[in-house]
Amino acid sequence: MTDGKADILIVEDEKSVRETLEYALKDKYNLYLASDGKKALETIAKRGVDLILLDLRLPEVNGMDLLKQIKDMNKNILVIMLTADKTVDSAVAAMKLGAYDYVVKPFDINELSLLIEKALEKRTLIQENIYLKTELEKTGGFEKIIGKCEKIKKVFELIKSVAKGDSTILITGESGTGKELVARAIHNQSKRTNKLFVPVNCAAIPENLLESELFGYEKGAFTGAFERHLGKFELANGGTIFLDEISTMPLPMQAKLLRVLQERFLDRVGGTHQIEIDVRVISATNSDLKMEVENKKFRSDLYYRINVIPIYIPSLRERAEDIPLLVNHFLDKYNREFGKKIPGMSKAAMQALSSYPWPGNVRELENLIERLVVLNEDGAISNEHLPPEIAKSEYKFKDIIKEHTEKFEMAFIKQIIQKSNLNDRQLKALEFVKNTGKITKQGYIELTNAPKTTAFRDLSSLVKLHILASRGSGKNSYYTFAE
Repeated sequence: MTDGKADILIVEDEKSVRETLEYALKDKYNLYLASDGKKALETIAKRGVDLILLDLRLPEVNGMDLLKQIKDMNKNILVIMLTADKTVDSAVAAMKLGAYDYVVKPFDINELSLLIEKALEKRTLIQENIYLKTELEKTGGFEKIIGKCEKIKKVFELIKSVAKGDSTILITGESGTGKELVARAIHNQSKRTNKLFVPVNCAAIPENLLESELFGYEKGAFTGAFERHLGKFELANGGTIFLDEISTMPLPMQAKLLRVLQERFLDRVGGTHQIEIDVRVISATNSDLKMEVENKKFRSDLYYRINVIPIYIPSLRERAEDIPLLVNHFLDKYNREFGKKIPGMSKAAMQALSSYPWPGNVRELENLIERLVVLNEDGAISNEHLPPEIAKSEYKFKDIIKEHTEKFEMAFIKQIIQKSNLNDRQLKALEFVKNTGKITKQGYIELTNAPKTTAFRDLSSLVKLHILASRGSGKNSYYTFAE
């Protein structure tokens, strides 16, 4: 479908019938006309239509033979036969070959229109059941994104402001923060809400299968390709495709994706015709794509193409005030699911949950609440029910940097400073400070092979950014993480 309208091919050799059908259907559908079988097959190969009105009697190739070829190309295309033959035999034969239905000439245009609507409705249901039934059940605007802190409110505002357009969006944030929920909310509030939302986890698809999964393939394109397969982009036509973990996409595939985004055409694997698409693209990653670009692992032109509108999802640590709200939401959810009546959390348990840093974010919290509901009876959940590492949590996240800086992983340090445009020397030095606690100017020179002036400039920059602090004086001076 293009522009939200179904694509219908009219295959009819009688000009008057073609014109009648075109006049009656042109306002409601995208129409393509063919007077013979050859033109019909060319259109199908190039356009990938949704439904065909096929005359039984055509010059050169008759409608029945053409029906066989159409179904051989794509068994999912709906075909309604147009016939002047009132005998039952021809209708039965057409239905056996896969025709959806048939109408006898002269036909009532209103009845035919109703039949077309019914056929297209069935096609939509089939697509949903085969590909995305469970995905489409995950509906809603903000009802699955729980929060009331200022940072999450800003995310809600962004969703509302960008949903109505078609700009590409890049959602960033740690794993488990709800990036797909945000993508769904954007789709559900957009003009594409009645079309498919197609999520793709790029990290979960083997590299050698990614192209055929995204762009589809033709029958015979490779061993095992027994019939045409529509890719995720074609399934999402008219709707939204969500490319999760896009940073894991191999460089050759990035080039092909960039071409599709720029030209709005794709080539199925083994295909000879370009397919026009109308898809909104929302990408997501938990990686620092700027760093990936600098390290030549991600194309800079693709980065700027997908990052038209950036949306950052805060970690649960950054919005600890939302934890009680989330806990109550998940308690209600799993009480209903498992038939429990757990009233809530004790004050000490809630305080422990609010103090824990949640490296797995909202996903980790939800999994914990589900486990607690399953394993406990109907009384309130107390501190003793919590895992030891959470029950003993007596610190707030704001104290972690001061008390445990030396235990931080370099990935987290990079996340904090990702907008500072640090060079490789500075990053290497920060790794050294993480492991040893400090670095001297001479140590920086020896570690990075930098000239004295460059070392001084690099260290001064880190001090100005409040990442490092200078301690001591003279020969005893050194640098450590700033508080």
